[in-house]
Amino acid sequence: MDEDDTEAHWRWKHDPDVMRWMDNGYPMTLAQFRAYKAEFPAASYAQIVFGIETLADERLIGLVRLTTDGPEAGGAELDIYIGEKDCWGKGYGTEATRLMCRYGFDTMRLHRVMLWVADANTAAIRAYRKAGFTEEGRARDTVRDGGVWHDSILMGMLEGELR
Repeated sequence: MDEDDTEAHWRWKHDPDVMRWMDNGYPMTLAQFRAYKAEFPAASYAQIVFGIETLADERLIGLVRLTTDGPEAGGAELDIYIGEKDCWGKGYGTEATRLMCRYGFDTMRLHRVMLWVADANTAAIRAYRKAGFTEEGRARDTVRDGGVWHDSILMGMLEGELR
């Protein structure tokens, strides 16, 4: 992702539908968000972020990130969202998940990729399972949506389990 992508990223972070299941922090003006992004560390082994684009028109529709404690850890945490709502349910999230996991296993030499997902976020859980993730654990009442608390499910994938 580069500076040209900042406005779309800011717009997604301020859309309650897009951020429904995400920890979004506090609202920022576009200027504040630009300043925050300018101070963001460059891509490294500790954190790599890619934009998700459509093949047909190369439109930015979301982002995907792997975060790790370092190469010796052998594992990373995946975060992903599709910010353009007209692209929901079309397989972009599943494909981006697969590609990022492949990048993690092949390029970053990871052994394990994990993620957290709200138990009520059934579309995301379905996409993660299609890619090869399995449920490994659960943290009770960690995500609040409209006054209702939901569990967070820990899902993981080992190298060789990617589908």
